Amino acid sequence: MPSSFNMDNLPFSLLSDSEQALLRQNLDIGYFQKGEVVMAAGSVPEGVYVVLKGRVSESEAPDGEDDGQEHIFVHYENEDYFGAWSAIKGRAIHNFTAEEETICHIIPTKTVLDLVSTNSLFADYFQQNLTAKTEILEQHGESQDMAEFMLARVSEGVIREPLIVLEETSIKEATVLMREKKVDCVLVRKGTRYGMVTGTDLLNAVVMNELPISTSVADIATYRLISINPDEYLFNALITMTQQHIERVVVMEGAELVGIVDLTDVLSFFSSHSHVIGLRIERAKTVEDLHVAAQGLNDLIRSLVSHGVKTRFAMDLLAAMNGRVMAKLFDLMVPVDMQPHVCLIVMGSEGRGEQVMKTDQDNAIIYRDGLVWPQMQDVMNRFSEELMKFGYPPCPGNIMVSNPEWVNSLGDWTQKMGDWSSSWKESDQMNLAIAVDAKPVAGNPALFKAARNWFFKYLKNNDVFFSHFAKVALEFDTPLTFFGNLKEKGQLDVKKGGIFPIVHGVRTMALEQRILATNTFKRLEALAEAGIMKEKHAKDLSEALGLFIQLRLRQQIKRAEEQEAGVDLTPNTLDLQSMNKMERDLLRDAFHIVKGFKKHLELRYHLGSR
Repeated sequence: MPSSFNMDNLPFSLLSDSEQALLRQNLDIGYFQKGEVVMAAGSVPEGVYVVLKGRVSESEAPDGEDDGQEHIFVHYENEDYFGAWSAIKGRAIHNFTAEEETICHIIPTKTVLDLVSTNSLFADYFQQNLTAKTEILEQHGESQDMAEFMLARVSEGVIREPLIVLEETSIKEATVLMREKKVDCVLVRKGTRYGMVTGTDLLNAVVMNELPISTSVADIATYRLISINPDEYLFNALITMTQQHIERVVVMEGAELVGIVDLTDVLSFFSSHSHVIGLRIERAKTVEDLHVAAQGLNDLIRSLVSHGVKTRFAMDLLAAMNGRVMAKLFDLMVPVDMQPHVCLIVMGSEGRGEQVMKTDQDNAIIYRDGLVWPQMQDVMNRFSEELMKFGYPPCPGNIMVSNPEWVNSLGDWTQKMGDWSSSWKESDQMNLAIAVDAKPVAGNPALFKAARNWFFKYLKNNDVFFSHFAKVALEFDTPLTFFGNLKEKGQLDVKKGGIFPIVHGVRTMALEQRILATNTFKRLEALAEAGIMKEKHAKDLSEALGLFIQLRLRQQIKRAEEQEAGVDLTPNTLDLQSMNKMERDLLRDAFHIVKGFKKHLELRYHLGSR
């Protein structure tokens, strides 16, 4: 029977061959009848138990203030292990009971302690923080097979050798060279700089601008090139091209030109893994074309997650894609002569770039004071309707451009921001929290920047506001028991318990420091860089938030596949019973980080204990 022990699962896969042999030599087997106590609270444990067959519950013993019932908060089955903490500490604080006939492998406590003392990774998995466990999981867990997709570098086979011409090369000569070499762009060397000329540039120069074919290509080249390092992740190159609306980036190592990365090559690389959406969004000529292009966004996310891509990478790409969809729809629906006078902003999770599956519309319009455009509201109504057709649900709170309350002149918008910040009404505080996460996606971004800069100045040294605003982060309880374990038995609202406290607490601190970034991860990096938060604290919060979002996304995708159609009514609910032991352990550790962050907010903003 001991030979059947599975060493492929974490943390046992971290052991060397000799350590695995030691474990196998000392394995024992335990048989338990239904209802039998495997390990009692207060007892000295035999060791670590690994379920081979059956089901075991972990529960807290009832106390005098409770209802006399044991509270089960986790189950173990299918090669789950339990009792590691108890074995290391020498005493069990919970009851472990067989809920059906159960067989367990038992790793004796002495063997566990010997392995902990000789293998630091094995010890870290049991003893260290969330960041250490997450890093171990990424390096040794199931996603290791997907590392090619997630960790591919620009230098890995997609860099094209550039066709370089001198600045005196004519349009005709460049065209002949491009045809001979079968390329669609050239780099022009002008002194120490490089400029790029594409086939479209040549066509526009001759046909649209009627330049003679003897004109130097240096005169029509673009010299403000977007570059990337060869050691950068290829995935980031894709995000950069999507954000910048370009189809090529120049690869530079310091001041040395390495080559060119073309969008088609990047998409070709990724398409064999995840069928990444191309620039059909950018090339859409009609609303119908755009609708077709946008259809694949949820499939894109499912594919990225199935390939083990980090949730933060997926969020970055989807934010860029969603931004392009909305900007393109705006361009198609808003008259060209009106676009310089209005700005479309997205808010909430969309503004932070932290949505994964398509979320509710949270958008608004800021327009120039004194603008006369009688058809504006009609256009905005149609804009919201089209987004609904694209799969972006209407906002339950009606926070979208089809609601005239969210279509404001610059003066009216700043007045509203001021009014919300001085109001203690819950609805006003919610509106403000959504609005301060805004970012511009279409139209004239200068209108948004003017409003943002005004609001930063308005809040300067307003300690009363920040104290009241921060208090909202403490609104929901952290789902941990007195003993530090997960409180809920079956289902848990991860947004209330974990995501919201981090997002809102970090939002408050970033607003106080006038940090321009809206993304929570980038806000944390900025706070650490400014010395407002310790680097380790920021990293722990980042890991915890990433875990919450990842676990939520997996279950959202699972529900979407099961339901096939219809709206997910519980997008923030985690089903603990469907999670394995490792995921539950990580989740518990992440909630401990949230609990500590709340204490930090209480002290920083003098909120008192809750």
